[in-house]
Amino acid sequence: MEGSESRQIARDSLFVMADLRADGADQHYRIKVRNLSPAGMMGEGTVRVSRGDRVQVNIRNSGWAEGTIAWVQENRFGVAFHDEIDPRVARTTIREDTGATLIPPPRMPGRSGGAVRKV
Repeated sequence: MEGSESRQIARDSLFVMADLRADGADQHYRIKVRNLSPAGMMGEGTVRVSRGDRVQVNIRNSGWAEGTIAWVQENRFGVAFHDEIDPRVARTTIREDTGATLIPPPRMPGRSGGAVRKV
């Protein structure tokens, strides 16, 4: 896929913490996930990565996703996932006190924010 094609994939801006490790390494780094799509993510952190590095990212509620570093710019980088994920799962909150799953409402065009509904 050409670079211009991959930019057409809808991305969801968010801020969640995740763990990243280089392929085959035991050490992992805490990073910020700035946006997320089924095919990839933008991360931010002090980890040193280079374009083409294979990595795994432990995204909240999704588990470890394997990918390849697509680009690096200062302390931000893009990861192209090898297999698609469901980015909505990262936004899901599970309340420990009740076990209830809180799912954010669908985003309406032109509106930001919104209440979380309990299901």
